[in-house]
Amino acid sequence: MGKAAAARKLASAAAYGGGGVSALGAALYGVMRVEATLARKTIGDPRDEPPPDCTGWYGRGRPGPAFKVALLGDSSAAGYGVERVQDTPGSLLASGLAERADRRVYLRSFAVVGAQSSDLAAQIDRALPIEPDIAVILVGGNDVTHTVLPSASVRHLQEGVRRLREAGVEVLVGTCPDLGTIKPIAPPLKQVARTWSRRLAAGQTIAVLEEGGRTVSLGSILGPEFAAAPALLFGPDQFHPSAEGYRSLAAVLLPSALAALGQIPEDEARPEALRGEGVLPITKAAIQAVNQPGTELDGTEVGGARFGVRGLWVELRHRRRHPQAAGEAPDEGDESPGDDADGLSPTGTADD
Repeated sequence: MGKAAAARKLASAAAYGGGGVSALGAALYGVMRVEATLARKTIGDPRDEPPPDCTGWYGRGRPGPAFKVALLGDSSAAGYGVERVQDTPGSLLASGLAERADRRVYLRSFAVVGAQSSDLAAQIDRALPIEPDIAVILVGGNDVTHTVLPSASVRHLQEGVRRLREAGVEVLVGTCPDLGTIKPIAPPLKQVARTWSRRLAAGQTIAVLEEGGRTVSLGSILGPEFAAAPALLFGPDQFHPSAEGYRSLAAVLLPSALAALGQIPEDEARPEALRGEGVLPITKAAIQAVNQPGTELDGTEVGGARFGVRGLWVELRHRRRHPQAAGEAPDEGDESPGDDADGLSPTGTADD
């Protein structure tokens, strides 16, 4: 089965409740279950102390109204492994948004260490009351290492994105990273994990786009940077990113988050052919994104139609990365917007 056909089959299995085992083969699934247990023993149990909480206000002194960001997913979203809140992906993303958009940003993290795609529903239940402008989701790695069937993982994510979009929330999903790059994972699991995680990423991409969200591929955990410098970009357990790794993660997510919020320069509004950007059918675009980390995909129209003979039309972009703003600690003492239905700003005054 070709890559495109496998991705489409996986997404279809998720949509209709199928098992999806054949995307990898029953034999590979069995190997994965045994080897994943060994890898998790090598990685060890999570630390008892939680990651620093990045929830709060960013961009002090900048104008309002503030953008509200909900951060959902697993340990990669929570910032597991770093000591300072300024080094968490949430802080780095919110700081970058505030600087590039010149707006206040309220970010609230609902991410949980060890979370799988099935845990997104509960996180979304908690996130919707704050009425976020955008939800950023990072999930999938734990599904792979716990050998959750890809079709089930995709289905949970698709249902979550649907709920968020129906509530008017923009959605940006960083798709499952290539776990074949993780040091404690040895052959043959390394090859199985690479196949599993890449096909999960393709299935996630198709499902998210069909529900009206956008994706950015994380690939081999942001490409050759991790392979070239694992000691720098992986944390002490050689599984979770280091502070520098989270900085690279935020740098990939930031341009796509700005685009979702309508905060990109006019000269970046249209795809550039010279940068390998353009419009493709959804399945072809998903496979290309999986193989090229940092690729953003979003639904678009061709001749006024969202769908062609090969499915949804997708705009493929390689957003320019901007200099990363230094992460800042969130402001203390500001009110959470989840409780102020009257539109008060963090200073207690009405936004314009």
